[in-house]
Amino acid sequence: MAIVAADTAWVLTSSALVLFMLPGLALFYGGMVRRKNVLSSMMHSFVAMGVITIEWVIIGYSLAFGTGNWFIGGFEHAFLRGIDLNSTSGTIPTYTFIVFQGMFAIITPALISGAIVGRIKFKSYIAFIALWGLIVYAPVCHWVWGGGFLTGEALDFAGGTVVHITSGISALALLVYLGKRKGYGIDAIKPHNVTLTLLGAGLLWFGWFGFNAGSALAADEIAGLAFMSTFIAPAAAGLAWMVAEWYHTGKPTALGFATGIVAGLVGITPGAGFVTPMAAILIGLIAGIVCYWAVMLKGKLGYDDSLDVFGVHGAGGITGALLTGVFASVGATGLLYGNSQQFLLQLEGVIVVIIYASVSTILIGFVLERTMGLKVSESEENIGLDKTCHGETAYNI
Repeated sequence: MAIVAADTAWVLTSSALVLFMLPGLALFYGGMVRRKNVLSSMMHSFVAMGVITIEWVIIGYSLAFGTGNWFIGGFEHAFLRGIDLNSTSGTIPTYTFIVFQGMFAIITPALISGAIVGRIKFKSYIAFIALWGLIVYAPVCHWVWGGGFLTGEALDFAGGTVVHITSGISALALLVYLGKRKGYGIDAIKPHNVTLTLLGAGLLWFGWFGFNAGSALAADEIAGLAFMSTFIAPAAAGLAWMVAEWYHTGKPTALGFATGIVAGLVGITPGAGFVTPMAAILIGLIAGIVCYWAVMLKGKLGYDDSLDVFGVHGAGGITGALLTGVFASVGATGLLYGNSQQFLLQLEGVIVVIIYASVSTILIGFVLERTMGLKVSESEENIGLDKTCHGETAYNI
C-alpha cells in the first residue's frame, strides 16, 4: 500500500504527543507525593523513556507485532531486522508505526509507578519494568493488536485493555510485596504540591489526543471522531467526580477534578473510535463515578495504592472496555445495538488480561524480591528516596 503523507504526518505528530504525556505523568504523580520523594517519583516516568525505548526496538516490537502465534510474536524483527525505508504498515512507514506503538510501551509501566512511590528500590524498579515490558506488555499487545487470539474480537481502539487494565491490575499485584508505606492509615500523607498535579493533568489531556486519535493511524474521519471523544469524555468524568466528591465529602477539590479528568481519559480510550460523541459523554460520566468509588474502596479494603493507579487506570480501563461493548456503533456494534456477543467478547478480554497480568506480575515480583529485593529500608523510607536513591533534592531552599 502506498504511503499517504497526511497519515504519516498525523501519526508522527501523535507519537510526539504521546511522548509528551510522560513529563505530564511525572508532574501529575510528582505533585501528589511528599516533598522528599518528588524527584524519585518523576524519575520513574523519565527512566522508562530510556529503558523501554531501547528494549522496544531490540525485541519488544517483534514480540508484540511479529508473526508468531496466538500468544506471542516471533523474533523476525528483533533489532528491527527486515525493516527499512521502504517498509510500510498500512499507509504509513513501518518506522513511524514502530515509534507510535513504542510510546504506548513506554507509558504503560510508568503508570504502575504511581502505586509504589516512596517504597521501591530504584534498581529493582528498572529491572521490574524491563521484565514486565517483555512478559506482560508485549504478549497482551500481541493478543489485542498484533494478530493474537483477541485481535479482531475484543475491541480496544487505543489501549483500554493493553495499557490501562494491564497497568492497573499489575500495580495492585505488585503491592503484595511492597506492603504499606510507613504511617499509612495513621499519619496524614498529603500531596506536597497540587499545582504540579493540575499542570500534569492538563498535559496528559493534551497528549491524550495523540494517544487516542493517533490510534486511527490515519488523518481521517475516525481520527476526528476519536479526537472528539477525547475532548468530551474527560470533561464529563471530571464533572461527575466533582459532584460525587462534593456530595460525599462536602467539598469539591482541585485534586479530585484533575483525577476525574484522567479517569475519563482512561474510560474513553478503548472506545474512542467506536462510539458516538453522546455515548462518549455517558462513558465519561460513568467512568468518573466508578473510579471515584473505586478509589474510596481503597480505604475500606486497606491496601496502599499510593496514587490510585488501580482505582483510576484499572477500574477505568475495565469500565471503558465493557462500555465499549455496550455503546459501540461505529465500525462495530455493541449490546445497545443488538450485538450481545460483542459485550461477551469484551468481558472475556477483560478477564483474561486481569488473570494474566496479575499472575505474571506476582511471579516477576517474587523473582525480584528473592534476588534484588524490592522495598527500601525503613530508614531510607523515612529520609526519602530523593536523597537516599538519587543524592539530590527537588527544592534547595
